[in-house]
Amino acid sequence: MRILVLAFAYPPDGGPGAPLYKMLCENLVKLGHDVTIITPFPHYPSGRVLAEYRRGWIQRSKETGVNVIRVRVPSLNRARLPYRMLQFLAYQFGAVWAGVRQSYDVLFIGGHALNQTLTVAFLSKLRRKPLVFSIYDVYPQVGVELGIFRNPVVVRAVGALQRWILNSADYVRVISEAFVPSLIEFGIPEKKIKLVYLWVDTEEIYPLPRQNSFSAEHGLDEKFVVLYAGNIGLSQGLENVLKVAQRLSSHKHIRFVFVGEGAGRERLVAQAETMKLQNVMFIPFQPRARVSEVLATANVSLISLQPGMGGESLPSKAFSILASGRPILAAIDTNSPICGLVERSQAGICVPSGDENRLVEAILSLEATPERLNTMGQSGRAYAELYHSPLQGARNIERLLLEAISSRTES
Repeated sequence: MRILVLAFAYPPDGGPGAPLYKMLCENLVKLGHDVTIITPFPHYPSGRVLAEYRRGWIQRSKETGVNVIRVRVPSLNRARLPYRMLQFLAYQFGAVWAGVRQSYDVLFIGGHALNQTLTVAFLSKLRRKPLVFSIYDVYPQVGVELGIFRNPVVVRAVGALQRWILNSADYVRVISEAFVPSLIEFGIPEKKIKLVYLWVDTEEIYPLPRQNSFSAEHGLDEKFVVLYAGNIGLSQGLENVLKVAQRLSSHKHIRFVFVGEGAGRERLVAQAETMKLQNVMFIPFQPRARVSEVLATANVSLISLQPGMGGESLPSKAFSILASGRPILAAIDTNSPICGLVERSQAGICVPSGDENRLVEAILSLEATPERLNTMGQSGRAYAELYHSPLQGARNIERLLLEAISSRTES
């Protein structure tokens, strides 16, 4: 197959999506396919384009067998929604311009109505090419819950565009069973909805000693580390974690460590300073090569989402934590896909989102039982190796793409 992939992040971009698309594209190449990806100039998570990519409008390269086309986006502060929208629009125009010159049999597009409407319209509908559209959140619902979409007209417009995209696709790929009811209610036929779980590079992310170069560099060798690593955005509810840190301030050996960037980072840092928290540390986003060290520094790795946000979300960081051999502490809706994953893998514990008391109790309980932490970490690593390899993920996507082509041929 000649596969055209469109995604809003690809290495050296940061964020959870970039390595997932890299693994997918490279493993599809290993399976014998011709793969091209169109993606923006690297700019995530800050929104500021890397200096070496601020030349020209389109850059092409061949990277581990994958044809990579990067299109220009303005270098802006991504924390401001209007600027983010401008980047979305610039990417779509560039992607369409580059895409119409490509020859391909099928499309795999990941994103949502705000950053992929034009690509679906021009590269799938007008060219009559089969499409598998991959979603990671349910729009516009997630935007309403985050307070991003407040105007009813905007909500209806985004909803209409998202519904059009999903109905235009031959298949809608979801990463969690929990998406299915919302999509059916949204008007998407159940037969079009296909579940393919996320994957993780268990060779790149692997267990390391708790005391390593990263922990030593930041004075964490002798601490009990509660680590949050990833996007510090608007949906994580990390303000509640700061309240927990304040309540545990008398436990001098416990450190709350936030590693990453995102739209909510400045506000969270300011809140920690206002609260005068001495047991909280903020560390900038780290290169991909250091991910194993960063995750190994944790005694326990935290996943947090605001109340009501966990019902359909399954962040890719959960699989990275499993691969790192560290237990998960999930502060999230307890009926969520993440809690289902934690239960299946026996790799951690869940507490209700926003429940300070339960989160305090969980941290103290885990700190007091190191053998339990070790068992959970080993279970998570074994589960990641067995069920979430990149090659298995690529085979699952390959099957969907072939089915999409076949359905067009038969019709």
